[in-house]
Amino acid sequence: MIITPRVRGFICLTSHPKGCEQNVVNQINYVKSKGTVEGPKNVLVIGASTGFGLASRITSAFASNAATIGVYFEKPSAEGKPGSPGWYNTAAFEKQAHEAGLYAKSINGDAFSDEIKQKTLDLIKADLGQIDLVIYSLASPRRVHPKTGVVHNSVLKPIGQTFSNKTVDFHTGNVSEVSITPASEEDIENTVAVMGGEDWAMWMEALKAADLLAPGATTVAYSYIGPALTEAVYRKGTIGRAKDHLEATAFTITDSLKDLNGKAYVSVNKALVTQASSAIPVIPLYISLLYKVMKAKGIHEGTIEQIQRLFQERLYTGGEVAVDEKGRIRIDDWEMREDVQAEVATLWEQATTETLPQIGDLNGYKTDFFKLFGFEVAGVDYEQDVNEVVEVPGLV
Repeated sequence: MIITPRVRGFICLTSHPKGCEQNVVNQINYVKSKGTVEGPKNVLVIGASTGFGLASRITSAFASNAATIGVYFEKPSAEGKPGSPGWYNTAAFEKQAHEAGLYAKSINGDAFSDEIKQKTLDLIKADLGQIDLVIYSLASPRRVHPKTGVVHNSVLKPIGQTFSNKTVDFHTGNVSEVSITPASEEDIENTVAVMGGEDWAMWMEALKAADLLAPGATTVAYSYIGPALTEAVYRKGTIGRAKDHLEATAFTITDSLKDLNGKAYVSVNKALVTQASSAIPVIPLYISLLYKVMKAKGIHEGTIEQIQRLFQERLYTGGEVAVDEKGRIRIDDWEMREDVQAEVATLWEQATTETLPQIGDLNGYKTDFFKLFGFEVAGVDYEQDVNEVVEVPGLV
């Protein structure tokens, strides 16, 4: 079939198998171009099919020749129905990994569930023995708690008072004011239950109890802080509470891994275009201005550049891992540079529907958004018939 993008709000309802495949190949080629990293050998990536999780799996495999197991929840392709982008991403990654002689298998299902955890433990035990790196990169709006059965839904809201500021519809370029009412205590609790650290800790407890963690095992989860511009709706809002919980959980996990000499880290990453960030008011406008400034300074990074630098310059240097005063890895250091933030703040004041095409990089934002779904990828012929049914080679 010929697949074209069908967009509803901040979601694209279709994805392109060839575009997703080329995207993955491009990321693999970037990692290879940066040389090898003396890194992990057996890696579990929870949330492995898109964004930072996918980039972590690619970097582990193609910088360190690691065996990888990916856990994700994606819609398979079927005749006449394209799969989700994460399905096609994983198929492309595993195809490339197998051709390179690398072990790569995956499990498709709800990573919050006990059933998927047990299935993953069984696979590790059967095939790899022990894991030396666990990447936790789940991004879900909903969680069914495996012990209580309660369904928790996360929300994007400020805490304490209504938040009002500029935002942009990145499809039309229309800059407008947005107001978001404050969260209730229940909203906060639900968001922490979905996006906090409880499930990360559950995964690590299960792996340790099954003796599947190698001595010196490392685990990394991903977070974001961002600038003062976005903090009311992000870092000081419901998501920020969840990230606070995630970051506190790193210390709890580290304590639990002391007998293995293991360590848990939270890596604070750069603002990037993701399905999640596209849904947060204010963030698309901030990112379009940030992209403009960072590209002009020659320091712009996408997900793969961020994660490759995280592995090479932070996690696997052969020495101590550099962290901030709260124990976090700061790979958002270029974004948060004073000169970068000062310029973004100045542009923010100037941003209107009329000025944004000149002062921002909305085209870069839109291109990155469509690339998430395999569209607008250079070298792909979108007029050509493609087979929408693609198998994931290592699916268990």
